[in-house]
Amino acid sequence: MPQTPPNAAPIQTALVTGASAGIGLELARLLAADGHRLILVSRDSAKLNDIAGRLRQLGASSVDVLPTDLSKPDAPARLADQLAAERLEIDILINNAGFGVHGRVADANLQRQLDLIQVNITSLTHLTRLLLPGMLQRRRGRIMNVASVAAFLPGPFMACYYASKAYVMSLSLALSHECKGSGVTVTCVCPGPTQTEFFTRAGISDAPIMSGQMMSAAAVARIGYHGMLHGRPLVVTGWSNKLLAQSTRLAPRMLAAAVAGQRNRGRQRQS
Repeated sequence: MPQTPPNAAPIQTALVTGASAGIGLELARLLAADGHRLILVSRDSAKLNDIAGRLRQLGASSVDVLPTDLSKPDAPARLADQLAAERLEIDILINNAGFGVHGRVADANLQRQLDLIQVNITSLTHLTRLLLPGMLQRRRGRIMNVASVAAFLPGPFMACYYASKAYVMSLSLALSHECKGSGVTVTCVCPGPTQTEFFTRAGISDAPIMSGQMMSAAAVARIGYHGMLHGRPLVVTGWSNKLLAQSTRLAPRMLAAAVAGQRNRGRQRQS
């Protein structure tokens, strides 16, 4: 069943980063079911090509694959150049690509931490800055930035990840305000722990945070997609995550950091 509200603006072309798995893939499926043209971005070319065929079967009007490593500083500009060469105008930008690094800042692999900042913060900002002016000029468009409930508190043992998501939320809410009345909406989606490859990739699969109940990537995507279509600036998925987000407003920040550190600690390792 189409997800688009009856009064929604006609949105045709969607670019999804981190589209090869997890929340990004589930968002691409929802977009395909609504008949949109998709542009999929991820490092894994083979996986993207396999997914593209399935998304066409789901109803996507077309699917283009742009294998890209967003940890490279020139990646967003190269993406924008490819879009311009194909005369593709982006109506929906979903900045979903991101990853975490586990360990103390002083011990974790430095290049991995710098790559995290490049993907989670710099490339997200760069791509948004390149595509937002066109949306504003056309007076239509939607941007979804996938953050995390980690945005609401400091996170020892995943410090760079938590800080990166705080940046994403702050940027998104500011952009949402800047775009008021323009025909462009900006939505920040903040999931809690989700059943994806994230924790394995981050090296945190044995930490206490893994012991709680997790939402499925499909459930998170549905909630976020619905919020984006209705132009909501901030979407926190799941009641327990909403309670966590609210509780951090009342707790002293160092207490919140201590609690997060206990949940993230796990077995120390090099990341």
